[in-house]
Amino acid sequence: MPPSVAAGLRITALVSVGKHPSSGRARRADQDARAVEMGLELSPQGLEVVHAGDAQEAILRDYAGMGLNSVKVIQQPVEADVVPALSEYLSADLPDIVLTGVRSESGESSGMMAYLLGEKLGLPVVTRVAEICSISGGRAEVLQALPRGQRRALRVALPFIASVDTAATPARQSAYGPAMRAQLEAENRGIEIVDAVRVNWTESPARKRPKRLKVVKAKSAADRFRAATAKATGEGGSVMRNETAAEKAQAIFNLLVEEGVLR
Repeated sequence: MPPSVAAGLRITALVSVGKHPSSGRARRADQDARAVEMGLELSPQGLEVVHAGDAQEAILRDYAGMGLNSVKVIQQPVEADVVPALSEYLSADLPDIVLTGVRSESGESSGMMAYLLGEKLGLPVVTRVAEICSISGGRAEVLQALPRGQRRALRVALPFIASVDTAATPARQSAYGPAMRAQLEAENRGIEIVDAVRVNWTESPARKRPKRLKVVKAKSAADRFRAATAKATGEGGSVMRNETAAEKAQAIFNLLVEEGVLR
């Protein structure tokens, strides 16, 4: 059931270029696409989608294919900090709600952009939003995603910034025809502050994490309680009492190598 929203609600969704976790190919970022989906559900006529970067980036049309007539692009080089340009653009005509993903899928991926924008614009920030239930009287009722599928109901005054969690409604499929017909409206606002730290970065594929030690996997609280109170049963191994410290240390080292913790 669609949420109850105020007429004339203005929403800006900030999007970035994502990266597929397996292939590394560029894609629309999952959380950003969910933010666009949330904006379309709340106010399809009052939604604006904004990207800070290269207007020639083809992936932006994947967002447009969700049913958008246009995507606003603030021209920025890759090494530029997007926060000054976005804050300047938003402050000129502040929307009621600013939606963004929790963190980007490439680059720094620190998840700090929503907080930095909130500091620059003086707006409250609601993190990991799963749903905006209703908007009335200048206030919004939102559901915040918590661990283990829990939800927290919050009320926040407009305008505000919300980072959209993966618990939100999945983004609709992007249609090729509307994506090609949509306009990518490039705009150069003359604010290009280079991130001096990022310029010196080098990116490489992440290494596979070490194998974890064998632990009991419980699906319920009762299973975890039984596992915690059960009498330990030995599966192989040895008890070392009279060996030297060097021999004991070597045995521990061999176990860690066997379990894949050390290489």
